[in-house]
Amino acid sequence: MAWASLAGTAASAGWSSIPIVSPPGCSLLAARRSPDNEEAILAGFTGLSIPTAEKLPEGQGFAVEHVDLGDGKAWLALTRKLSGGVELFLAMASDVVVALESEGTANPQRLARAFLARVRAWQEFMRKGAQVLSPENEIGLVGELAVLSAIIAAGVAPDVVMNAWVGPQDANQDFELGTGAIEVKATVSPIGFPAHIGSLNQLDDSTLQPLFLAGARLAQSASGLNLPQWVESVRAQLVGSADAARMFSDKVIAAGYFDAHSDKYPRKFSDAGMRLAEVGPGFPRLTLGSVPLGVTGAKYHVELEQALGAGIGIDLALKKLGVL
Repeated sequence: MAWASLAGTAASAGWSSIPIVSPPGCSLLAARRSPDNEEAILAGFTGLSIPTAEKLPEGQGFAVEHVDLGDGKAWLALTRKLSGGVELFLAMASDVVVALESEGTANPQRLARAFLARVRAWQEFMRKGAQVLSPENEIGLVGELAVLSAIIAAGVAPDVVMNAWVGPQDANQDFELGTGAIEVKATVSPIGFPAHIGSLNQLDDSTLQPLFLAGARLAQSASGLNLPQWVESVRAQLVGSADAARMFSDKVIAAGYFDAHSDKYPRKFSDAGMRLAEVGPGFPRLTLGSVPLGVTGAKYHVELEQALGAGIGIDLALKKLGVL
């Protein structure tokens, strides 16, 4: 409604804006800039200087830039590009506004960091296509959430776990914890444990040690949880840790899950068992150090049932990683 009221109102180049909400420490305006007239959200932070050299997020449908409105505040503009769809940008802008309202702080630095973190999450979401997750990726995300939940339940601090969850940023492994890492594979197959390995780096322990592979077996059942319910179950574990809850919301968006798509995930999954195995000599894998000279990349499939064996529990893996 605010954007509609501003359409075509400016007589000269510049910003036209309407205040929408003003959390303590921050001013939020719905805006348009003439002559392009694209929709924007202006976020102003009192008593803060944002370095102009800082790289600001930019996606296929939006851009973030510094704006000087001459009032002494540090202003950032989140603006829709001509190539960006209005409905998706509205969803993004609304989510960013709600995130700032929910931050629960008047600290301008924290608010600016929360603003940029949420926009960067949307940047990753749009890079991945801004579409509903494929069935395979849906299972993969549920598997990561199951492992994430188990790590928190084992006693690792929620903010440590959220910082460690790097899978949504397409890191080599899903969790970088302590001195090593955990890569997660999930399956709904009742027989065997087929796994897709996406690169030569995924099971390479030459950089982070120890490296564990966590096999999360899921079963489709009416008594299970669908993806939105898995998300909410983790959120329930983060009650009382505002920073961890914010990071989690950012990362599920970056992973490709958006709350508005919740009705697109009817399948329910229950945890049918989790096994972890340390990746080392004899583990079925391809790495840069084991393939012929000249091979620089590969994707392959592995049957993990025998490689995982009886496996170990999450507690022992976390102790070896040095976080318990």
